[in-house]
Amino acid sequence: MNYDIIVIGSGPGGYVTAIRAAQLGFKTAIIEKENLGGICLNWGCIPTKALLKSAQVFHYINHAEDYGLNKVEASFEFPNVIQRSRGVASKMSKGIEFLMKKNKIDVILGTAKVQKGKKVSVTDKDGKVTEYTGANIILATGARSRELPNLPQDGKKVIGYRQALSLPEQPKSMIVVGSGAIGVEFADFYNTMGTKVTIVEFLPNIVPVEDEDISKHLEKSLKKTGIDIMTNASVESVDTSGNGVKATVKTEKGNITLEADILLSAVGIAANIENIGLEEVGIQTDKGRVLVNEWYETSVPGYYAIGDIIPTQALAHVASAEGITCVEKIKGMHVEKIDYGNIPGCTYCHPEVASVGLTEKQAKEKGYEIKVGKFPLSASGKATANGNTDGFIKVIFDAKYGEWLGCHMIGEGVTDMVAEAVVARKLETTGHEIIKSIHPHPTVSEAIMEAAAAAYGEVIHI
Repeated sequence: MNYDIIVIGSGPGGYVTAIRAAQLGFKTAIIEKENLGGICLNWGCIPTKALLKSAQVFHYINHAEDYGLNKVEASFEFPNVIQRSRGVASKMSKGIEFLMKKNKIDVILGTAKVQKGKKVSVTDKDGKVTEYTGANIILATGARSRELPNLPQDGKKVIGYRQALSLPEQPKSMIVVGSGAIGVEFADFYNTMGTKVTIVEFLPNIVPVEDEDISKHLEKSLKKTGIDIMTNASVESVDTSGNGVKATVKTEKGNITLEADILLSAVGIAANIENIGLEEVGIQTDKGRVLVNEWYETSVPGYYAIGDIIPTQALAHVASAEGITCVEKIKGMHVEKIDYGNIPGCTYCHPEVASVGLTEKQAKEKGYEIKVGKFPLSASGKATANGNTDGFIKVIFDAKYGEWLGCHMIGEGVTDMVAEAVVARKLETTGHEIIKSIHPHPTVSEAIMEAAAAAYGEVIHI
């Protein structure tokens, strides 16, 4: 029962960490209390994308005439759409099982609690407790839907993202509280499938972490599809005593009441740090997150933490990178610290949103003299041929040295294009180098080159 590395949690942080540890020759175990793959694979990233794909196909069928095809009356059975999403998640979870076997990683099922002396006790479904010892223990317990005191989730009328992925029947109306990636993606899905959706956002702009130009464009696009959006608004209370929900919403003009079948609370996440032994071991936390050093070691030597439970971006790809960095450092390899200023963010609504680096406002606040270029997808031949011209590419460069400070995209497929900007920024590529890098035609990716050219007054197609 002795291991070199014990990983607690098998989400995209945990299972990637375990695989890299095994590759490096460590005797490795991973502990999971529910399903391999964690929230992301089972109740987050993957199944939501499956739902959004179903919605996209439904949209295409309903707009067949736009592509010169005969009109088709599309219909669907909502449980079948949910079932496909759950099937995709199940398939991916089984894929993680295969990877664990392939890499000879011991999978321990149960609820883990860290102990002093680099020990972990695991309680299985029958209540049996087994103790394991690990030279290094890595916490990757992830996060859950955050509950506000005035919005307690009952799992039926006031729900979180988990219930939104598995509703037994489609609601006729829905209030979505919060317009981050989770809120906007679910709003887009349910609206496309025919649910009347209202988004309530506390801040002045939806997707508030994005560049303001992106936020405003997405708001216009979503409103065109029929989604009602209320910004500078907050849900003060919810009455669930009737058939549906009645939400009292505070606005700049006073309180109003919204009625719907269901309210989805998408106001962020809360780290899973309770009842895992942190206090007993003496691992320090602050504001609901585990404190770590630059190599993810906690305040107690030999205990590490990665992913959503530490104060870095709560993104699957960040957790994976942190886990790899952590075990490579334990191995004694020469490791480069993660650049948290070059982390891409993606929102998979329609149109999609993707970004990396500084927004225009942030660049100005940091004192940069900047060059900004924008290229509309309406001027892209490939986007026009695709029938998806809603959106644009925006790039921001330092005027003095040409450093690529930020890239912000909205449009069909941009989540697959943002990696170009991430790699280019990693390699300290300048604006002129992007302009002189020949992009294939016709592709939507040409718009990145054109946006860079626009920043320097050299754009061709607008």
